[in-house]
Amino acid sequence: LLGSFLLFWPCGWSVALSASPGCLPDIPMIALFAAGAVIMRGAGCIINDMWDKDIDGKVQRTSTRPLVTKEMTNLDAWFFLGNQLGLGLLLLLQLNWNAILLGASSLGLVIVYPLMKRITNWPQFILGMTFNWGALLGYCAVQGDVNWAVCLPLYTAGICWTIIYDTIYAHQDRIDDLIIGVRSTALRFGKDTKKWLTAFSCVMTSCLTSTGLICDMTWPYYASLALITAHIGQQVS
Repeated sequence: LLGSFLLFWPCGWSVALSASPGCLPDIPMIALFAAGAVIMRGAGCIINDMWDKDIDGKVQRTSTRPLVTKEMTNLDAWFFLGNQLGLGLLLLLQLNWNAILLGASSLGLVIVYPLMKRITNWPQFILGMTFNWGALLGYCAVQGDVNWAVCLPLYTAGICWTIIYDTIYAHQDRIDDLIIGVRSTALRFGKDTKKWLTAFSCVMTSCLTSTGLICDMTWPYYASLALITAHIGQQVS
């Protein structure tokens, strides 16, 4: 459930920012993206588990996943993946053609992300690109195209946010990752993790501030941003 929320929030932010001044966000669109987040989160997990089934058995946290314990076969995984991608496609087809093409293009990131931990110290960056694609897609779904002045800093902020929370998360696996040769920003940053995450927090806050200024946001936006910044600071601390 938490992973679905992490996938949904950038979509929700983008849909909300695309609303006309003084108007509520498009509630049916919010609901559509919420359903899509749940479905695509599930599809992403299946793809990840299929790629990582040999690695997962060597990591304590992931050693009980169904493909590792043989509770689920590869054929089962393909069946469930096909169902979820089919449902995701049905939801995507409810959008305009620009949004359909933009949404479909994210599937490449979903497929290759699990491989990144094998070839780069920055898999969390690719995860950020994948999980925050909705920051571009939500606006396009409502307005028909992407306003890059608004969406690019929002997308960048989301990537920084993902690097922050997933680096913290990855620290629990760092010993196992060292043994089996899996890479992560937790290993890359090491003892300097707090410094790196503080820097990403500053970029995140700056980008969200930029988006707010471009969209002529009022004081509740910046009050919320202050609370978010304080919370991120507490997490890093």
